[in-house]
Amino acid sequence: MTSIAHRIATLFRTKANKALDKAEDPREVLDYSYAQQQEMLQKVRRGVADVATSRKRIDLQINQLRQSSGKLEGQAQQALGAGREDLAREALSRRTAVASQLTDLQIQQATLQAEEEKLTLASQRLQTKVDTFRTSKETIKARYTAAEAQTRITEAVTGIGEEMGDVGMAMQRAEDKTEQLQARAGALDELLASGALEDATLPAGRDDIQAELERVTAGQDVDKELARMKAQLPASATPPAVEGKSAEQGPPDQEATS
Repeated sequence: MTSIAHRIATLFRTKANKALDKAEDPREVLDYSYAQQQEMLQKVRRGVADVATSRKRIDLQINQLRQSSGKLEGQAQQALGAGREDLAREALSRRTAVASQLTDLQIQQATLQAEEEKLTLASQRLQTKVDTFRTSKETIKARYTAAEAQTRITEAVTGIGEEMGDVGMAMQRAEDKTEQLQARAGALDELLASGALEDATLPAGRDDIQAELERVTAGQDVDKELARMKAQLPASATPPAVEGKSAEQGPPDQEATS
């Protein structure tokens, strides 16, 4: 069961990775990574500011303790001048405690100063990396956009793309249907000419015999009209070729007599 479950989980991850890879836009991923780096840089800068603020507070405390130490030393000298050794001893005792606090604060100051310098250097290095990444990001995005456009153009020209493939298939189907309709129309024309089919536009009861009779009648009408037009022509309008042919032949009776 464990092996089967592992294989199923692996298959699921593979399918998921393929789906994510197909849906993933590298430009969006690069922009997101750049935003994450910018956020990290801001955190480092806030860290530097926090450390610098803490160090500044310690600097103020050190200055206050130094002033307090100087004041206590002056009070001890005044007490001795007034013959109050006990007050002088108390002032010096307090000065010693202030000196101890001052030493601790100076150690903390040095530690914060080193931490501030370290974070400042890290911030500068990170800023350089972020700037370099931004330049590379824009370059990669431009190359990806150009490659994507080139791919779409090539797919459109070659018809490999899905949209152009659909257009090509639609055109092919239209051509196939057109050829089919043309073939059907030609076949129907042949059947109609052979008499296997009747023309539905002709009057009812019309058959091939009637059609032939009408054709002969139409031819006779043409002959009659042509004869009538010839009869109306004047004698001088007789074609010269016809007269010449009659002269060459001569009278038939003379040839018979000879």
